[in-house]
Amino acid sequence: MDCFYIIPNKLKDKDYAITNEIRRYIESRGKVCYVSEKDREGHIIPGTVPKDVQCGLVLGGDGTLIRAVRDLGKNNLPLLGINLGTLGYLADVELKDYRRALERLFEETPDIEERMMLEGRFQDTGRDIAINDIVLAREGKVRIVSFHIYVNGILLNTYHADGVILSTPTGSTGYNLSAGGPIVEPTAQMIVITPICSHALNTSSVVLSADDTIEVEICEGRYGRKEQVSLCFDGAEQTTLVTGERVVIRRAEQTARLVKLSSESFMKTMRKKMKGN
Repeated sequence: MDCFYIIPNKLKDKDYAITNEIRRYIESRGKVCYVSEKDREGHIIPGTVPKDVQCGLVLGGDGTLIRAVRDLGKNNLPLLGINLGTLGYLADVELKDYRRALERLFEETPDIEERMMLEGRFQDTGRDIAINDIVLAREGKVRIVSFHIYVNGILLNTYHADGVILSTPTGSTGYNLSAGGPIVEPTAQMIVITPICSHALNTSSVVLSADDTIEVEICEGRYGRKEQVSLCFDGAEQTTLVTGERVVIRRAEQTARLVKLSSESFMKTMRKKMKGN
């Protein structure tokens, strides 16, 4: 690879000292390097990614990498996460090892993992994607909300809960795990449904095929009450849905492409990073 694109996190690299150090190192080896242009909210400005870029270097933690995937959309740029955060499940390289990682990229064609994503459609024209999860959660007062879950047009279950998480394999170690859901190997192809604080004794997660279409409907509350629910994609974009509205969720056409340099297995990584957490 000869052309790189650095996507920094200003909160973790406030003066861009790390960004500039990596950029200088790349250029000292005769390669080309760009730094992303961002707006006031920290998002990559659409249309500013140079066409000759071959690899994105994301400096931060998992949140920074997730935001980069969302911002880049259908750009299809392979991304390598350089961890400046804590757990860093998605970040493949620790900061201290960045030179070694770059030297491999200069000389080798790296393995690229394709991670499935989810697409959600709502309110006629609304659409968004998620690499981790799509979450529906109650708004306002502390009370349970009822959700009808349909799979391929057939009612699967009605959850009475604080909310529902629809997770990709990549997102299984996030909110899904905290809510008691299963951990899934990240390159697998499936969708996990996990209720949040379900008002039932035996409500477990449900694992579905990646080819299934899932609809979540907001039910009417007690005494005909109109419920409000927050619909959130990857903990970022948020929309309010009300009783009777649905979100239709299926596998997205696009995937997240993550550069894989480490030979460490997912299970070993998980055991190491979850230790003490």
